[in-house]
Amino acid sequence: MTTEEKLQHFYDYSMESAQNEAKSMLDEYSIALNKIFKEHQENINQQAEIRLHDETNAARREFNKALSAEQLVIKRTLSKKTNEIKEQLFTEVQQKLMDFKNTPEYMPYLCRKMKEAWDFAAGDEMVIYIDPSDSHLAEKLGEETGVVPTISKEIFLGGMRAVISSKNILIDNSFTSLLREEKEQFNFDGGMVHE
Repeated sequence: MTTEEKLQHFYDYSMESAQNEAKSMLDEYSIALNKIFKEHQENINQQAEIRLHDETNAARREFNKALSAEQLVIKRTLSKKTNEIKEQLFTEVQQKLMDFKNTPEYMPYLCRKMKEAWDFAAGDEMVIYIDPSDSHLAEKLGEETGVVPTISKEIFLGGMRAVISSKNILIDNSFTSLLREEKEQFNFDGGMVHE
C-alpha cells in the first residue's frame, strides 16, 4: 500500500470511527434527553394532580362552608316561623278556652274538677280557688258541689286550683297552667307526613 492509500485508509477509518463515536454520543444524549423529558413530564403531571387535588379540596371546603351557612339560615328561618305558628296556635287555643268559659259546658267542667280534687284529698282539709273572672259562678258551684270555692287573687284565666295544706299539695287545673304545660310539651311536626 502506498502512503497515499494508507493516508486515505487512515482518513476513512478515522472518519468512520469519528462518525460512529458521534452517533453513539448523539444516541446517548438523545436517550438522556428523553429520560429527562419523561421525568419532567411525570413531575409536571404529579404537580398538576397535587394542584388539582388541593383546589378540589379547597372548592369542597368552600362549598361545605357555604352550605353550612345556608343551612343555618334555613334552620333559623324555620325556627322563627315555627315559633310564630306556635304562638298563633296557642293564642287561638287560649281564645277557644275563653269561648269555652261562656258555654253551658264550663260549669259542669268546674264541678267535675272540684269533685276530682275532693276525691283526691280523701277528707283532708282543702281550699279550692277559682279565677276572679269566674266569681259570678262561686255560689252556683257551692250549690252543685257542696263546697263554696274561694276567689283567687291571682288571675289564671279559668279552671280551678286546690290546695291541700296538710300534704303540701297543689292541684292545678287552671287554664294558665294547662296552656303553659301544653306549650312546653308541644312539638311542631309539620310536613307532608303529618298533613
